[in-house]
Amino acid sequence: MTDTSVRIDGNTLRLPGGAAVRFVRTLRLPETGTHPLPPGLGEFPVRRVSDYPDTVPEQWRARGGVMLPVYLREAMWLSFGSTVEPAALQVGVGKVCAVSGKPWSDRLARDPQNYVVLPRQPWLDGINSGEGTVRQFVAVPLGLGATVEGQVTGEEVWGGVQLQSFRLVEERLSEWRQAQQRMRSASGPAMGYGAAVPMAMAAPAAPAAAPRSAPSMGLGVGGSLRQEVYRDDRPLSDWADTPAGRVFVHLVTPPEWRRITGEAPPPSPVDRAAYTRAGLPWFDYYDQDAQDLAPTDALEGVKPVGDWLGDDHEPWQQPASHQVEPLGDAPGKPVEDGDW
Repeated sequence: MTDTSVRIDGNTLRLPGGAAVRFVRTLRLPETGTHPLPPGLGEFPVRRVSDYPDTVPEQWRARGGVMLPVYLREAMWLSFGSTVEPAALQVGVGKVCAVSGKPWSDRLARDPQNYVVLPRQPWLDGINSGEGTVRQFVAVPLGLGATVEGQVTGEEVWGGVQLQSFRLVEERLSEWRQAQQRMRSASGPAMGYGAAVPMAMAAPAAPAAAPRSAPSMGLGVGGSLRQEVYRDDRPLSDWADTPAGRVFVHLVTPPEWRRITGEAPPPSPVDRAAYTRAGLPWFDYYDQDAQDLAPTDALEGVKPVGDWLGDDHEPWQQPASHQVEPLGDAPGKPVEDGDW
């Protein structure tokens, strides 16, 4: 029987079929202008909801999945660099597809495309918003209407992030593996598409307490980045009809993270101007053989979180041209899925 379990490897979520996802902290960009890709500032810690049955909200237990701590208006991006075999990955923000703007679905679609193709898509920094651009993922509380979910559907029910992976059908996967074997035989040992960052999982240390409700967080959008969301060049029939696995990712405020897990949350995000003054790199990524997806009406009209929360007056310093670098062409217990 095929294993449909999602597992945590360090802070990497490994979905069945080889798809790997890490959530990376990053600088939040100004909500005007279009910018190069900001740097990663370390991974968000990820924990299984089922490890904290006495302290997580009851609704979270019902949905299962994992959780990570995030500050108000903190930005993140999703890294797929440890993916080992081709996969079609759906990314939902409050059960709205971050690629198509359509409602969450258990099937792949092509018009508009509702998934990214791994490992061709190395990362995703936000929702598909325009030709060659995305709008940065930014954490906001539910209830204001600022999330992508709230703006697209008119309601804020789910929050969080949803991931669902699809394998290649067996014949196509076999062909891909044979091609990889021929390449390895011709060129010698290779490192593949990247390795998981080895990080120790902290043992659950939750204090005994009665479960209660917790502030719910979702993703809105911030500034615009130069990033393409690539069109799939395979026929849809190459992919399985049903998902290999899925996981619900709950976003937790830092005080709730401490209460639920007993762990200290990561420190608040670094000052953007200080980062740029230090001369640290930003990135541009371009794949000349890939075709970008056009934006959809639903996502093109999503407004930035500043329209709800106002300007935080954080200083911005544009990176110098020499700081923008062009980029070239062991698992634990399964994560419990639930009802969502």
